[in-house]
Amino acid sequence: MSCHFRVIDTGLRDGRANIAFDAALIEAHKSGAIPDTIRFLRFPPTALVGRHQALSQEIHLDHCRRHGIGIARRITGGGAIYFDEGQLGWELVFHRDTLGIGDLTTLARTICEAAADGLAALGVPARFRPRNDIEVDGRKLCGTGGFFDGDTLFYQGTVLIDMDPTTMVAALKVPKEKLAKRNLDSAAMRIVTLKELLGSRSPATEAVKNALLDGFARRLGIAAFLAAPSEREEALAAQFHHAEIGTDAFVYEIDNPGVGDGVRSATHTGPGGTVRAYVRLDGAAQDRVREVLITGDFFVTPPRTIFDLEASLRGVRVDAIGPAVERFFAGAAIGMLSLGSTDFATVLEAAVRQPG
Repeated sequence: MSCHFRVIDTGLRDGRANIAFDAALIEAHKSGAIPDTIRFLRFPPTALVGRHQALSQEIHLDHCRRHGIGIARRITGGGAIYFDEGQLGWELVFHRDTLGIGDLTTLARTICEAAADGLAALGVPARFRPRNDIEVDGRKLCGTGGFFDGDTLFYQGTVLIDMDPTTMVAALKVPKEKLAKRNLDSAAMRIVTLKELLGSRSPATEAVKNALLDGFARRLGIAAFLAAPSEREEALAAQFHHAEIGTDAFVYEIDNPGVGDGVRSATHTGPGGTVRAYVRLDGAAQDRVREVLITGDFFVTPPRTIFDLEASLRGVRVDAIGPAVERFFAGAAIGMLSLGSTDFATVLEAAVRQPG
């Protein structure tokens, strides 16, 4: 039985406007104003950080400003990415019940395998690589990520059609641990483009779109119909852009958390990504948590989860942080795609052991 999805293409928009449209898609779908949807999108040169990343630690801000590269913060988790006109963005927004798969990890695999199947038809051996990449011979062709907001799933990906890796490297601060995990010497070695793989046979953007839609049709049972963005979505996107997503306050919300007296920090890297914890303590004996900031390239749903966790730890005794984290995750309706509660407990306990 086919699942009917509207397909829209919002064209080339600046980074913050594109992210604001993401928020509009989710809100409109949650309210029932739009059907299940696939969106294609493109960016001018833009550096985007994940929802929980520290901006200055992920992006060469001075370089981006000097070269007119946009700076934006996504509403999804994951790591920093560089986007320009040589890449194609794709997104699926649909109800939790549409595909009959309820958990995020299985959905991520299923969607990525469908996208890889479509791209393979272009003549490249694209394969899903856990936790959320599509690769060719160990090099990333697509990065993906998403989350649930109530019963609405938002899942997005990027296809590298053509890009100069040196441009990406100049804009982003790629963590050394990411390169070490892949036994790579440079960030440029991590990625591959369709142009590099196919040369003169590299497809036009429209062909890549059609290949993805074919993959979704075959593997997910999606029946697509073309449409235009609705007035409701455009109005919501403008509203979100003006009120939050398009503002510097949102983009710079998490910037340089390691600065300041008394900040204790630690980093934990596992198979599901990297998480960093910054902690200030209170009391004469420095035995209680004053405030916590958690950053990293992890995925968690709903996105509010990390902010709620940070708030729940205020006033907690240092020797009770681990159990407090476990209680928080046990009592909340949370879907984890990459990290588990133990990862957060581990990094927070390590942070408070550091000298202040």
